[in-house]
Amino acid sequence: MRIAIAATVLVVASAHAAPPSDLDRYVKRVFDTFETPGMAITIVERGKAPVVRTYGVRRMGEAAKVDEQTMFSMGSTTKAFTSAVLAMLVDEGKLSWDGKVVDLLPGFRMYDPYTSSEMTVRDLLVHRSGLGLGAGDLLFVPETTLTRAQIVEKLRYIKPATSFRSGYAYDNMLYVVAGQLIEAICKDTWENVVRQRILAPLQMEHTTTSSTTPSGANKGWPHARVSTEIRGAGPMTPLPKQMSFDNSAPAGSLNASIADVARWLELQLGRGLDPRSNVRLFSEAQSREMWTGQTLIPVAQNPKPLALAQANFRAYALGWGYSDYRGQPIVSHGGGVLGSVALVVIIPGKDVAFAMMTNAEETAALAAIQYRLLDHYLGLSSPDWIGALNDVRKSRIAKGQEILAAAATAAPAQGGNGPSLSLEKYAGSYRDDWYGGVTIENGGDGLSIRFEHTPAFSGKLEHVQYDTFRTRWTDRTLTEDAYVTFSLQPDGSIATMTMKAISPLADFSFDFQDLLFKPCGMLARVGHCRE
Repeated sequence: MRIAIAATVLVVASAHAAPPSDLDRYVKRVFDTFETPGMAITIVERGKAPVVRTYGVRRMGEAAKVDEQTMFSMGSTTKAFTSAVLAMLVDEGKLSWDGKVVDLLPGFRMYDPYTSSEMTVRDLLVHRSGLGLGAGDLLFVPETTLTRAQIVEKLRYIKPATSFRSGYAYDNMLYVVAGQLIEAICKDTWENVVRQRILAPLQMEHTTTSSTTPSGANKGWPHARVSTEIRGAGPMTPLPKQMSFDNSAPAGSLNASIADVARWLELQLGRGLDPRSNVRLFSEAQSREMWTGQTLIPVAQNPKPLALAQANFRAYALGWGYSDYRGQPIVSHGGGVLGSVALVVIIPGKDVAFAMMTNAEETAALAAIQYRLLDHYLGLSSPDWIGALNDVRKSRIAKGQEILAAAATAAPAQGGNGPSLSLEKYAGSYRDDWYGGVTIENGGDGLSIRFEHTPAFSGKLEHVQYDTFRTRWTDRTLTEDAYVTFSLQPDGSIATMTMKAISPLADFSFDFQDLLFKPCGMLARVGHCRE
């Protein structure tokens, strides 16, 4: 239900937002520095018509240009849409932010009974559940065969990393739960609710609730720097396919054109009021609530080249981040899926918002534009952010390569380098409580591994030393290989199998370290080796 207004009406004037005069030249330098294939930018000032700029191509090697209706993956900036729907339900009295989730979703369970009974709607959104960073992301990253309901069911088997509400750790799992909560209350799918309550009223006609688009659609194709060992170190190249994350849609599945994102930002600057239709989608009180910091985020020290952008405080709000930039409070959120990144920034004190989306895994490109626009609208001098961010990116990659090189040349410890068992002894079925099953096979050319729910996780196992192997995924665009280590029982049989990402720069969604596999031969005796 939308809320009719009875107060001030916002009217979009004929004047346009005023970006920096050198924006196009600046973006060209960003493209040249970071090998960006395509990008779209919108800038919105309250009471003025949005500015939309588009650059580059939808896919490297092809002629089709990015335009105002080209869709880009929004990634985790989708979370603000999920939060906005919940805000509407709060306005309508159908739930409260501090109501218990279990009262609304009776089947909801976390690992321990206390957290299960005390988790509130607010807790779902603010990353203080006790789950570790990215916990459970392997249930949908990369593409898996699990349903959304199955993912929520598996949440009860993921052990917390800390106590409930004791600290911050970003997760996607509980936004999936938030989507299920919306479905339970609205008696409709999350996708339909978002379309009916946000996309349709704002006439966001070039936005999809699915992470993938049909062949031939006006979509920015995903690109990444793919190398043998470290993602981000190789040349920019198109990925072979769009990956589907629809089973985690409430956390990050939206695709949107930049013109549609401008409409979303107009609603944000209107504090829930659409200035074009004069219809209020959510109350100003809920707008304030969604922008209010809830969970403190530890402030890390920026690398020296980025010292000027050092935040004094950081907090997570309801689907948004809340922090400061050079002393000015800002509301923002980034989003990233394999091959694409997005960034949305609001300066509440200036009634200005902007968004950038690109069809490449290159956050530095968006950060360079973000800092330039922030400096412009805050009236501050702007250093060479492009050079600074490129230096930091190169330093990060070099450090990662140095760590990998050191690990590769490390001599085995005294006593030989194994493996302890013949290869056929490692073969078999294994199971982790929350992920599910993995199969290891011994063929004529050695061991191979296959994940039950993740088609991309299939490939060779190469011996490293002792009882540690490494994956070599068949799909080499995936890059994020992992160490696989077996521990043995006193009788020489396998007790457990654990994993760890090889690259020190691996994305947190590859949470291999949270897996603990046990042989199904052992688990079958107690009936635990089935879904």
